[in-house]
Amino acid sequence: MMTTTSGTVFPGAYGVAEDGDGAAPLRVAVIGPAGWGRQHTRVFASRPDTELVAVVGRDPGRTADAAHRLGTRGYTDVEEMLTDVQPDLVAVSLPNEEHFAPTLQLLRTGIPLLVEKPLVFDLDEADQLLDAAREHGSFFAIDFNHRYAEPVIRMKRAIDDGVLGAPVFATWRFGGEANRGPSPHANIIETQCHAFDMLEHLLGPISSVMAQMTNTTYGAWSTVALALEFANGAVGTLLGSYDSSYSYPGAHLLEVNGTAGRAVVVDTVQSFELSRVGDTATTIWRPGYFDDDGRSFHHTFDRYVDDMLRALRAGEAPPVPAEAGRRALFLAQCAIESHETGRRVPT
Repeated sequence: MMTTTSGTVFPGAYGVAEDGDGAAPLRVAVIGPAGWGRQHTRVFASRPDTELVAVVGRDPGRTADAAHRLGTRGYTDVEEMLTDVQPDLVAVSLPNEEHFAPTLQLLRTGIPLLVEKPLVFDLDEADQLLDAAREHGSFFAIDFNHRYAEPVIRMKRAIDDGVLGAPVFATWRFGGEANRGPSPHANIIETQCHAFDMLEHLLGPISSVMAQMTNTTYGAWSTVALALEFANGAVGTLLGSYDSSYSYPGAHLLEVNGTAGRAVVVDTVQSFELSRVGDTATTIWRPGYFDDDGRSFHHTFDRYVDDMLRALRAGEAPPVPAEAGRRALFLAQCAIESHETGRRVPT
């Protein structure tokens, strides 16, 4: 069992030394080295400007094995790790519904913190975390790495540059195998948080939601269909499912239509399509023959870390702050309210 206590306190984190000639690598600890945490350990162990100084897990044997494989130190107690290695940054990648207590403990130390999505499942807990970050001046980032896929970057540029004209409607579809857990709303909170974050990243605030959900497969609300309204007047649809398969072609589809054109992203990293009104020719971007990074979903996390570390060293706010996780959770809760009441819910 991984233990979390309180005691060690670090100074407010904005202002880690700039990376430059002679600068020491940033010392990073990863809490939760299994699952997606393997991407955290891979990135921080392989970068020349970071050093993976510790991993923290719940099972002593598996944690020791991970530490040995990575050439670092293994712990099952967060406080002991903090005292021993004094990291410059802690990355947290725990099971989705176990984020709150370790995150709160770390925020109270003031140490810079990167957490995985979802932030938490409860809005009161989210507010406690954000309050603690403000109180202790903590750098508090969340990993919405979909923003850093090359097709998404190209779509945002097309929107921002006016290539699509005024946005009129957006479509998001994302589904795969179920990640079953205690919450009956795991799909919309822990996976479709990417949808809420992405759609607002591209089109601005969502102003209302209406929801339909089904629980016919295994009892949880595993597939959701939402109608969205944006503050800019555009509308959208969101279909998210745990009753599908990530092995299907087109498991993820993102489309934005404007008055002058349409942009489409397929499977997050696979392709970007740009069409213009009245033109039968479509421009398609796909990763080139040698562009292994471009076609890799995992590499979106490398890009995210590049941006996050740049901000940390510069003493800036995170490029994707934890508030984005709170916003995604709030939108999910509005969708749940809509489903339960049968009404459109303003956001």
